[in-house]
Amino acid sequence: MYIDSHCHLDFPEFDQDLAQILARCRSRKISKIVVPGVVASHWGRVIKLCEACPDTLFPALGLHPCFSDRHQFDDLALLRRQLTQHRVVALGEIGLDFWLQDADRNRQTELLASQLEMAKEFALPVLLHVRKAHDQVLSLLRRFRLPQAGIVHAFSGSDQQASQYLSLGFKLGVGGALTYSRAARLRRQVVELPLESWVLETDAPDMPLYGRQGRVNRPDYLPEVGSVFAALREEPLDAVAAQIRLNTQAILPLLDRCGV
Repeated sequence: MYIDSHCHLDFPEFDQDLAQILARCRSRKISKIVVPGVVASHWGRVIKLCEACPDTLFPALGLHPCFSDRHQFDDLALLRRQLTQHRVVALGEIGLDFWLQDADRNRQTELLASQLEMAKEFALPVLLHVRKAHDQVLSLLRRFRLPQAGIVHAFSGSDQQASQYLSLGFKLGVGGALTYSRAARLRRQVVELPLESWVLETDAPDMPLYGRQGRVNRPDYLPEVGSVFAALREEPLDAVAAQIRLNTQAILPLLDRCGV
């Protein structure tokens, strides 16, 4: 029933109980999980993890904007080699994060532009991380016009920005933030925008759901996000979950290689 479109299972928080977490995912009808890479030193972990569970885990590779100080000069060349050697479902997690005052905006923008160019060359969708920089990202997306679009992870933009992403073929990712009553704008957008606009994610181990603040988030919590989503829209959960699964597969078509 469910696809977690963004989950960092390669992070050390999951090293000790990964098998149990995956078993719980299966029991809760979570059949596929996309694992994005964030730094070059982790790409090997991501690939190895996904190759060990090829029917369940699907890799994406990218250079995350929040780790700009860890990215090396030759990481873009290494990323290109990885994309030619391994089958990945997306290029990501990439983007711009201008939330921090000391963010190196020029460096982030250069990295994103280079990776968008690579995504276009390899015809891969992208998993976008965007904070306080939606207009800048949208400008770059209009410049590159990606053939496969992608997902705006943990969407937090305005109605106008949502409309612009959707017009470019993107889907909007929603996770634990939706379970907080204070997320009034996001909750309204989930109701007002077409169901075809959305995909579900956990961003585990981050973005804990309401009531679990300060704890490690897990992919097997995804159905709880789906339940809140359906309740807000006042629509049947099964129908909502089925459509969101189709939305995810439309953006990440390589997921179909192991069937539905």
